[in-house]
Amino acid sequence: MATDTLKSKPGARGGATGGLRRLLLDNGALTALIVLVIAMSALSGDFLTADNLLNVGVQAAVTAILAFGVTFVIVSAGIDLSVGSVAALSATVLAWSATEAGMPVALAVLLSVLTGIACGLVNGFLISYGKLPPFIATLAMLSVGRGLSLVVSQGSPIAFPDSVSHLGDTLGGWLPVPVLVMIVMGLITAFVLGRTYIGRSMYAIGGNEEAARLSGLRVKRQKLAIYAFSGLFAAAAGIVLASRLASAQPQAAQGYELDAIAAVVIGGASLAGGTGKASGTLIGALILAVLRNGLNLLSVSAFWQQVVIGVVIALAVLFDTLRRKAGATTAAAGSSGGGDRGKQALTYVIAAVVAVAVVGATSLLHNGSSEGKAQKIGLSLSTLNNPFFVQIRNGAEEEAKKLGVDLTVTDAQNDASRQANQLQNFVSGSLSAIVVNPVDSDAAGPSVRAANKDDIPVVAVDRGVNKAETSALVASDNVEGGKLGAKALAEKLGGKGTIVILQGQAGTSASRERGAGFAAGLKEYPGIEVVAKQPADFDRTKGLDVMTNLLQAHPDVDGVFAENDEMALGAIKALGSKAGKSVQVVGFDGTPDGLKAVEAGTLYASVAQQPKELGRIAVQNALRAAEDKKVEQTVKVPVKVVTKENVAGFEG
Repeated sequence: MATDTLKSKPGARGGATGGLRRLLLDNGALTALIVLVIAMSALSGDFLTADNLLNVGVQAAVTAILAFGVTFVIVSAGIDLSVGSVAALSATVLAWSATEAGMPVALAVLLSVLTGIACGLVNGFLISYGKLPPFIATLAMLSVGRGLSLVVSQGSPIAFPDSVSHLGDTLGGWLPVPVLVMIVMGLITAFVLGRTYIGRSMYAIGGNEEAARLSGLRVKRQKLAIYAFSGLFAAAAGIVLASRLASAQPQAAQGYELDAIAAVVIGGASLAGGTGKASGTLIGALILAVLRNGLNLLSVSAFWQQVVIGVVIALAVLFDTLRRKAGATTAAAGSSGGGDRGKQALTYVIAAVVAVAVVGATSLLHNGSSEGKAQKIGLSLSTLNNPFFVQIRNGAEEEAKKLGVDLTVTDAQNDASRQANQLQNFVSGSLSAIVVNPVDSDAAGPSVRAANKDDIPVVAVDRGVNKAETSALVASDNVEGGKLGAKALAEKLGGKGTIVILQGQAGTSASRERGAGFAAGLKEYPGIEVVAKQPADFDRTKGLDVMTNLLQAHPDVDGVFAENDEMALGAIKALGSKAGKSVQVVGFDGTPDGLKAVEAGTLYASVAQQPKELGRIAVQNALRAAEDKKVEQTVKVPVKVVTKENVAGFEG
């Protein structure tokens, strides 16, 4: 059977209490969502506002659309790890086709959708006819899709066509288009699962594939269609995501496949196959969005947020397990009984009434509670997995404490869409000002424009924001820093020699600007030859691995330029005793570990940006802007080349 209907235990039938218990057990995900909404409303007066609830919908949209496609796969007992990469590839193909290739937008959209479907068909073919496990086949497509996205875009974001970017806008000035797209895709999912032959086939294959084959289903062809559906929905999600960011980011939607799978499982589907429905998947996506939104509003640490979300996912699945053991009724696969549908509709109506009543009462607790509090400032950092940005945070926190400011810090994890969500949460959170260190200058634009519309001053730190107003830009000059790095390394080598370059994460403005500055500075030294350039993603471990590989091809290299200190420290480890002696290494950022290496002589120089000072000045300017005081449009923090001769007197 595709699903089993569990019989209610006798003890569960006693009167109103038993009925309520049965209602809660039968709708575990919905119960969890209601509890979360009530809890967040009680804890934060900013949660229950029309703007913020729409934000939650927008932030759930991409995950939900991806998850609807994954629902087809999981119902049929498969898995698809490639949807995030396919979404990024589809968006990149659309942007490239409409801009670089000059195609009509309609044709570019069609090509984007066909790209997603093609990726799904490849997955289905490898699984059905190549006999690869779904995990392996889709893991391979995850890598291929991301790689092709980087190849097509050359590692840089591509501006999205204006006609398609309207998908990230609102209708009537208040209703977000992504929410409408999410609803439409959800209705399509529900129709396919409940009303079509292929939908019933999905349940049959997931319940017992061999039995489905023996009953006459063409399982291999059905799997091709199932994974094609997943690719189609991934393409739709990629288009919506890129529309929100006004650009196609080659590194977008990293890790979203895990969120999509989590949403499906939280919504009541089984990874063993045979169960799952569109409404459950939507509720799962909303739970994740409410969690992230609420934790932002409550100023919960970015690191603890990941812990909390992981625990909630585990508890949701555990609750579902307990529900099944308690004898809760599982919806029959593709059942279309009028009584069941009526009962389900009544459940949702009762849930909505209860939620509105409790939340409405709770919101009264927050009336007038915001008066007399300290100024609130939000700081959105591109990543906290890098000592440079940790130093910016430390400087900002020290200055906020000194000024009596309530500072909330979020970590975008180098994900432009995640940062867009965090900035939207800041806009909804009654903040006095926002400080943003953009993952990408173009992608941050739409969210900053939303802050502009609400008259919330925004200060950019380290990187600027394009097509939006900022009260100030507090930054060092990455291009100038790259030029100084080239000069320092070339002069140390006497104007002659071979060097390799370790590049940062593809698509980031910091990597582009530092690389461009270094290339410009190197033009004055024709005796220096760049024999290799490879990305190491601003990561020390990857810097070690990439440098180790490059030394196999270029063992006699004379110098290394790394676009940050972390990669430089990895390169030093790979070079061993050569570092600082026969091979000179120059880094960028002036992090504490980098300065220690300079002092030890293994790192010749670091182009230091004084990150703590960046954080301090950004908070100062944000507070001044919030108080309507004059702020300088551009505040430049001096860049300095730190070597062994001057490291003792340098303070980051």
